[in-house]
Amino acid sequence: MIPTIVPTADAALSQSLADAINNKTKPLGSLGRLESLAAQLGLIQRSTRVSIDQPAILVFAADHGVVAEGISAFPQDVTWQMVENFLGNGAAINVFARQNGCALHVVDAGVNHDFGERAGLLHRKVANGTRNFAIEPAMTAQECATALEHGMALARDLPGTVVGFGEMGIGNTTSAAALMHKLTGQPVPRCVGAGTGLSPDGIRHKADVVVAAVARHANAVQPLEVLATFGGFEVAMMAGAMLKAAEMRKVLLIDGFIVTSALLVAARLQPNILDYCVFSHCSGEHGHALLLEELGARPLLDLDLRLGEGTGSALALPLLHAAANFLNEMATFASAQVSERSA
Repeated sequence: MIPTIVPTADAALSQSLADAINNKTKPLGSLGRLESLAAQLGLIQRSTRVSIDQPAILVFAADHGVVAEGISAFPQDVTWQMVENFLGNGAAINVFARQNGCALHVVDAGVNHDFGERAGLLHRKVANGTRNFAIEPAMTAQECATALEHGMALARDLPGTVVGFGEMGIGNTTSAAALMHKLTGQPVPRCVGAGTGLSPDGIRHKADVVVAAVARHANAVQPLEVLATFGGFEVAMMAGAMLKAAEMRKVLLIDGFIVTSALLVAARLQPNILDYCVFSHCSGEHGHALLLEELGARPLLDLDLRLGEGTGSALALPLLHAAANFLNEMATFASAQVSERSA
């Protein structure tokens, strides 16, 4: 069952938030994007006092059968090796999450590796990677539904008011590009990028693989059909977690290209989910800026990141704290006895 997400629009609360923000000791609009961010947080939490409580990032890992087509500069084993790196606290996301006081949860959504029982690893493996969508659908409808359900359950059990999303999966930029093309209609070359560092010839080959796969699976049209045909277990699980988190009125911190492709699927199912999304950054991965434009999104940062893992989400978290703190703690003209603008 896909969660029903209600819009955050509330005219009376919007006015109260505008009054609270405008009466702070500053010129009107002088905190720029932090002001609209504070208002968004207030609408999500239905209050003029907001909380960034127990923020967490979920990193979903899975493998992709389409790597058999030679679409990645790195071998598939890198997926499980990077999961080990996450568990060993050695990856960029570990550093940034720790730096910003953010809980980090690593999820095996479908890695082609047996990790055994490991502290810090959430076992939600649907299968040992998807099938090669150049030949056959990546998932069955049931596998896709299972991944969505696992994601919903993870979000339901997560404490706190903010959840960020990250991923790891060799081949997943190819999956994301196919999803973007199918769900937005943008030409394949505008959706396909270098991923882990492909050469120009490699990028052209990757685009050719997507074009051929899309032609093979032309009957996949509805969002869940498209997700099952071209998605990954980590993408489907993220989409499920996003839908449930938004239903619970949590703030969704959206990372880069692959995470945004999962959101694209979720938004085609429940468009109101976009009210709950804070877009952390614009990735350096080709296609992400266009995908953000398709969703009407304004990212907070533009640092040429294209690592994934949820690194952009972690780096944007201090801006959420800043928006919440100025709304909650900054003095008003009246409380500080500061003269207001006279003209």
